[in-house]
Amino acid sequence: MSFMKGDLFTKTRKLVKGLAIAKPTWFKAMEEAPPVTFPRTDGKVEKITLPEDVYIKKFFKKHPDSKHEDAIRISGFDPPPARVFAWRVLEMKEQGVSEGEAMAVADMEYQAEKKAKIMAYRRLKQIARLQGKRPPPNPYPSAIKEIQAEERKYVYERFHNPEIKKIVQRMKEEKEIEMRERWGTGGRGGS
Repeated sequence: MSFMKGDLFTKTRKLVKGLAIAKPTWFKAMEEAPPVTFPRTDGKVEKITLPEDVYIKKFFKKHPDSKHEDAIRISGFDPPPARVFAWRVLEMKEQGVSEGEAMAVADMEYQAEKKAKIMAYRRLKQIARLQGKRPPPNPYPSAIKEIQAEERKYVYERFHNPEIKKIVQRMKEEKEIEMRERWGTGGRGGS
């Protein structure tokens, strides 16, 4: 039936009218209540846009480093700062504030929040030092620093693991043997 156009019901109707097959038991019920037909997209899928998307783009133009420092947490509940910025701008615009002023206020709020986080961590470190304890990890690390912290143990292992040191030593010896064979046993450029 793949050569015919249409859905299952249309194809079956054509086959029954052409006496190619017997009328199925479900055919009468399908005629009385045909399945819903959905509109076709013709291969063009419309891009979904939200009202705050314009302000998110403006936020990233003004703060390009925020893409790396304020990474989106897929499993987190807190929205990214860019979206909070955009929501704040839209909220103020609804209250009658001009777009420029709304963006300036939202930007000041973002800067103040960022500064407050830095100051809170500084104070946390000071308290830990006064108590003679080791400072806690930063509760607001940048995404780059988080990745570096994850990779730190592998980097340490790479330079301090005896097994890896043996492998590196073996590779150096193999390279040295290869160089001797290439240049001859008498050293470099020997005759």
